Order: sequence, then C-alpha cells, then structure tokens
Amino acid sequence: MPRFAANLSFMFLEVPFLDRFEAAAKAGFRAVEFLFPYENQPEEIAARLKANGLTQALFNLPPGDWTKGERGLAAIPGREAEFEQAVAMALRYAEATGCRRIHAMPGLRHHGAERRTYVANLKRAARLAAKDDVDVIIEPINTRDIPGFFLNTTGEARAVIYEVGEPNLGLQFDLYHRQIQEGDTAMAIREFGHLARHYQIASPPDRGEPDDGEMNYAFLFREIDATGFSGYVGCEYKPRRGTVEGLGWAAKCGVTLG
Repeated sequence: MPRFAANLSFMFLEVPFLDRFEAAAKAGFRAVEFLFPYENQPEEIAARLKANGLTQALFNLPPGDWTKGERGLAAIPGREAEFEQAVAMALRYAEATGCRRIHAMPGLRHHGAERRTYVANLKRAARLAAKDDVDVIIEPINTRDIPGFFLNTTGEARAVIYEVGEPNLGLQFDLYHRQIQEGDTAMAIREFGHLARHYQIASPPDRGEPDDGEMNYAFLFREIDATGFSGYVGCEYKPRRGTVEGLGWAAKCGVTLG
C-alpha cells in the first residue's frame, strides 16, 4: 500500500503554513511535502515535523523569482552560480528536516532553458546532494498548467536521467501531469516506475481529490504497488471543498493516509 504525504502548499490552506503540520497529522498523515520552505527557518520546520511525528518527504529547490514567472533555474544558461547556491540552500533545509528528496525545476523555454545546461547542472547538483545522501528528482509538467515548461514528457525525463548518469537522480512522477500531457498512465507506471523516487496525484481536469474525474486511482495505486515502490505518494491536489471534508477518497480507493 502506498504511503501518502500531504502537500501543505495545496492542502490545509484553512490555517497558516506552520499550523498545517499539526492539521495534517490530526487528519491521519504521517508525512508531508510542500513547494518551498524558504520563508521559514529550517529549525522552525524541523520542530513542527518532530512535534507532530511527521516525515518530510519532498520540497523544491529555490526556483528563481516566482513572482516574475520563473519556474526553476536548472536549465537556464548564465545562472549556474545561482543554481548552485539554490542547491546549497535546499541541502541545508534537507539536513535540518531529514528530507531525502529535493526537486530541481528546469525553468521555461522562453526564458532560455536548454538541455546542455540542464544536464550539466543536474550532474553537479546530484553529486553535491550525494554527499548528504539526498536524491535530486526531476518532474515532467504538462504544458497546460505551466506553458513553456522545459520538461514535459516522461520519456524526456528518462533520457535526461540516463544522460546525467548519477545514481541519486530520479523521477518525480506526477500522474496528473502525465495524464494531461500523454495519457496511458497505467502503462507509464509499468514502463517508468523503476525510475520513480516520488509520485504525486490529483484528478484531471480540475486537479481535485483523486476520487473523481477521468483516472481510476484505486487501480493505479495497485499498479504502483506492483512495481515495488517504497517511497511516498504526494497529495498535490486542490481540495474541492475543505481539506478534511475531501479526504474520503482514501477509503474509496482502499488505502489509508498514514
């Protein structure tokens, strides 16, 4: 049975960020993830994790200037030094929180993202992270949610992972993005599951809870189990009602949150 992590950038928005750790634990989660922790000190986050018996499953490297539309630095030429600083900052938070997975976003094509820079930066990031026993992961994102995002398909991600060739570089496999961009999600789990270090879930078309829409998550969870995956499945969805009110999807899918 998959282990689930509540995404605190999407869920429990009814309370301030640092209070979401307790809310997630009370709802039955034993792990959390979020986009960016950098508005809070790593010690603050570590304290909330410890107080609530939670594991930090994942977070993202600093993405550049999010308010100006930047969506990562890993593939942007001329900003290699800034990317390396982002890796160092993320590793500082990973050490404090015990997190073993950090996500490196590549950036946008119309901001100049290119493959050569992407591969070189990921190789450097993976080697730095390996010193702390941390995995760097990359995520294909559909072109509807983020137009111009540099990495869109699971096949492209596999090719990059193989080209970089570092053992601690893996796939962040978001099934919502896969379904929108390419479909054939169950077969993709079978084909690419050996590269997956982390999964994420939501239901197209509205990115709501995984209990409605075009995807049969009860079936897909069994497909994930069949690959032998032992990591976390991040609940990166937008609750259609209140967060707690929408958690009935777990029982419908025959799984538990903890």
